[in-house]
Amino acid sequence: MIYTVTFNPAIDYVVHMSDELTLGSTNRTDSEECYFGGKGINVSTILQNLGIENTALGFIAGFTGTAIEESVQKKGINADFVKLDGGISRINVKIKGQKETELNAQGPSISDEALKELFTKLDKLTDGDILILAGSIPNTLPSDVYERILEKLSDRKIDFVVDATKDLLKNVLKYHPFLIKPNNHELGEMFGTVLKTDEEIEQHAKKLQEMGARNVLISMAGDGAMLISEDGQKFRVGVPKGKVRNSVGAGDSMVAGFVAGYFKSKSYEEALKMGTAAGSATAFSDDLATGEDIKKLYETL
Repeated sequence: MIYTVTFNPAIDYVVHMSDELTLGSTNRTDSEECYFGGKGINVSTILQNLGIENTALGFIAGFTGTAIEESVQKKGINADFVKLDGGISRINVKIKGQKETELNAQGPSISDEALKELFTKLDKLTDGDILILAGSIPNTLPSDVYERILEKLSDRKIDFVVDATKDLLKNVLKYHPFLIKPNNHELGEMFGTVLKTDEEIEQHAKKLQEMGARNVLISMAGDGAMLISEDGQKFRVGVPKGKVRNSVGAGDSMVAGFVAGYFKSKSYEEALKMGTAAGSATAFSDDLATGEDIKKLYETL
């Protein structure tokens, strides 16, 4: 079974305005949409769209948390969230007008008891399972919670996938995650430099392998993606043609596509192609990509 963890799920309330946002007065929108997610839930959604059963873990609270859980279940994903006693899950406001403005909420407080409940759920994972950790950590959780999770499960044959940045990522490399996915800018930031060439990207990806990572997937926006695999191979792929409409969830989609591709084929090359197709398909959509859209782009790579 594949499991994802979303520590701070959210409802993204997206409003579109043709007029410029004016502070201190009433503004009218042209249209609105609601999207239910968070990085781990986005991964779960794409996996489900590609026909891969999975379970979404994490924390939810209040009426917004109930709405998030219902949305996840309607997608066919197994929902096994910890329900918090107080607060509400986040509502993030995204204003898309002549300029884009975002108001991202903090989210509910997560108690020690709630964290223990999540660890109890994680304790059910067994050999052969895949655990995907994605995104930042709320300030009410210990900063080393990723490390604590991987340490707790390190005695089992579980493949860990970690999509995080900077020290949050560096600190889990000692647990030999199956896959990490920095983009080229994040990879450079981890070493205090700017990476300009494929050779520099490959060199620094291998440094992360020396620190413990097994496979390093580097996304490079319009320049495609690169994979340095644990068996010493380098794979490189460009991006399909299309108009970028949305960058939210593209990285999560790439992670999900890679895992789905490898889950089905056990081929790193095929996994990279499926990951690139999934990330691009979401970038070319208003919401997370459908399985059909992903497969169409996959055939072009």
